[in-house]
Amino acid sequence: MRTFDADIFRKAKINYEWVQENHSRSVQKGTIRGLHFQFPPATHSRLDRQHHTYLDYTGGSLYGDCQVREHLDLLRHGVFGNPHSSNPTSLAMTELVDRVRRRVLDYFRASAEEFEAVFTQNATGALKLVGEAYPFGKNDRYLLTFDNHNSVNGIREFARVHGAETTYIPVMLPEMSVDPAQLDHYLKLGEGGRDCLFAYPAQSNFSGIQHPLDWIEEARRGGWDVLLDAAAFVPTNRLDLSRWKPDFVTVSFYKMFGYPTGVGCLIARKEALNKLRRPWFAGGTITVASVQGDTYYAAEGAAGFEDGTINYLSLPAVEIGLDHIEHVGLDLIHERIAYLTGWLLDALGEMKHSNGSPLIRVYGPKHMKSRGGTVTMNFYGPSGGFIDHRIIEEEANGENISLRTGCFCNPGGGEIALGLSQMELVACFRDQPDTLSFDDFRLCIDGKSGGAVRVSLGIASNFEDVFRFIKFAERFLA
Repeated sequence: MRTFDADIFRKAKINYEWVQENHSRSVQKGTIRGLHFQFPPATHSRLDRQHHTYLDYTGGSLYGDCQVREHLDLLRHGVFGNPHSSNPTSLAMTELVDRVRRRVLDYFRASAEEFEAVFTQNATGALKLVGEAYPFGKNDRYLLTFDNHNSVNGIREFARVHGAETTYIPVMLPEMSVDPAQLDHYLKLGEGGRDCLFAYPAQSNFSGIQHPLDWIEEARRGGWDVLLDAAAFVPTNRLDLSRWKPDFVTVSFYKMFGYPTGVGCLIARKEALNKLRRPWFAGGTITVASVQGDTYYAAEGAAGFEDGTINYLSLPAVEIGLDHIEHVGLDLIHERIAYLTGWLLDALGEMKHSNGSPLIRVYGPKHMKSRGGTVTMNFYGPSGGFIDHRIIEEEANGENISLRTGCFCNPGGGEIALGLSQMELVACFRDQPDTLSFDDFRLCIDGKSGGAVRVSLGIASNFEDVFRFIKFAERFLA
């Protein structure tokens, strides 16, 4: 039986009596601050059995046992064929795929009359679909914030090939937020452009900051198409597409509920989807193609963007996963993560060496206003020198604590947070034109930290996970 310190729980603003009675992940029901909490029995209890502290939900969520069982039962009792046909097994699968497509739109409260759900292999695949098919041309613009994931940054290469200009909006320390006046200035750059695309993360996978969804309508009024990277946001937050109407939204389902991997989605306004022009065609994306006639006719809607055969046997697990989140309760997940993250931030801020210098430097908001359950930091010794993030990870591995280190495929966020200037980066890349290892990069930037430590909370996170990390961090105090 776990035991916990009541004073710590009160500080965390979590109902102590509830946690004492229902501390295990195998709990079936309970309440926190009047919100009902229900998990299927033992859905994540393997974490407790194997003494895992999992703190990498932004990297990938964890599936519940019930999800795997339900999907396995479906596969064991059904006969499903490739949906690109009209035989009985294909029709059975087509019916399931169509049902999942409707379920995805329903979960995000997206009208089927206005939005289309296109299945991809992940959020990166969805972003590539937009980037390669967006009709960039001369005098067009691609605008994005500094703290985008590399899969969003990569779209600049498509823009560059077609003569469009790429512009980055800076994020400002300490919270890594965007100055509203600067945003307004940059959005005005789209005036007079023919096709201009604005991309930003609803929640940064580097700092955890949540950028305002109000930007969507503001940008669209200025003539921009809006691409919202929602991969880090939707696992613990509601994205209501009946209220917010970006042109393109990208998600990875494994980041929401762990299983299945290899399936993501582009949710697009039909008007925006019709604007895209794909540079090639593939099996499944056409109605007719001819070798001798040297032509093809693209399929309409989602089918025109789902290359080859979709991952059809995995798709029913998406519906199961969405049902799992709704059974637990997304609002409850959101509130639990907010309380746990808030307490974690408070505890990290109080860690001081004996000489009064801080142990931890957190990048992003130090409070729960406009932030999610992703907390990125670096550790510092009493003299102010940083402790290599790789050492932190190695020590955590020894304690069966799963966290993540590096720059998390978010170079812009890392460069701002770690104080890397454009001048030194340009010089570094000029001197290393062909290959660049991490160690070489460290030398290039004159010994500055080349990465950070990230912990992130999710659906199965509990107090003990946070408590164990805090006790782990304290060992670096001197």
